[in-house]
Amino acid sequence: MKPVSYLRAHSVEEAAAAHGGRAEARYLGGGTNLVDLMKLGVDRPEVLVDVSRLPLDRVEERPDGSVWAGATVRNSDLAAHPLIRERHPLLSQAVLSGASGQLRNAATTGGNLLQRTRCAYFQDLSKPCNKRVPGSGCAAIEGVNHDHAVLGHSPHCVATNPSDLSVALSALDAVVELAGPGGGRNVPVTEFHRLPGDRPDLDTEIRPGELITGVLLPPLPEGAVCRYRKVRERASYAFALASVAAVLQVEDGEIRHAAVAFGGLAHRPWRARRTEAALLGARPGPDVFAQAVRAELDEAVPLRDNAYKVSLAQDLATQVLDSLTAPS
Repeated sequence: MKPVSYLRAHSVEEAAAAHGGRAEARYLGGGTNLVDLMKLGVDRPEVLVDVSRLPLDRVEERPDGSVWAGATVRNSDLAAHPLIRERHPLLSQAVLSGASGQLRNAATTGGNLLQRTRCAYFQDLSKPCNKRVPGSGCAAIEGVNHDHAVLGHSPHCVATNPSDLSVALSALDAVVELAGPGGGRNVPVTEFHRLPGDRPDLDTEIRPGELITGVLLPPLPEGAVCRYRKVRERASYAFALASVAAVLQVEDGEIRHAAVAFGGLAHRPWRARRTEAALLGARPGPDVFAQAVRAELDEAVPLRDNAYKVSLAQDLATQVLDSLTAPS
């Protein structure tokens, strides 16, 4: 058994100093993903810095109307918080669609942003995986790949991001707050996760030793409506084959604001910029929505087993957008 050092941090500064940007160190929040990977031998840290007791477990309103959620807020608490349910209901819908109740009681906001792919080849030490061992190859490309990426993948990796929360945060234009050895900085969620390129071992733009301290949600445009929907292989406790987070604002019969993000289709939450551009200024309707979604998914490059994801995402996104403008 490999020995692991453990430290419980009592402040952000203490946590950052204990981590020190070392490759063998990990922050430990809820542990719902990291501990599983340690059990499998996929991740083998030498130092665990427990950040679960840091004073980052609040959800609060800021003077400009934005909502801040601390990194250690439990997923169940985030989904149930009145500010989230009232101001950003699609975030609550997304969190409640993920994992089980027991896992949501342990998992944290920061950890959810950092969870790693559920690609079976990533978790199987007997198979090559460029994400786990750079340069070893990708068994999924010619293997069983029915739940893998159709957008933005590379010859080095076809894995998908498993987070529901991150898809919602992407559509909400949230900002990730980070603290680390170089000080604090903010990164838009839409730029936080990476496409695989030739470095699929890097999931995010986070720098060595940086710690997520919170997420800032700007206010939605006045009158905007939003929704999150997810398709999975069973009714509970399964990752998305495809999911959609959408925000629409319609004034005087025209779409004035549109934000659409897909989950389950790419290495990161996929912000559908082509769809959004096609929607702005248009009059809402099923044909307009279908055409706008198609503009995005025409870029998809399915693998051998997952062409179904393109039509699935097409129908799902069109239905979600149509539901946001349907008479109540």
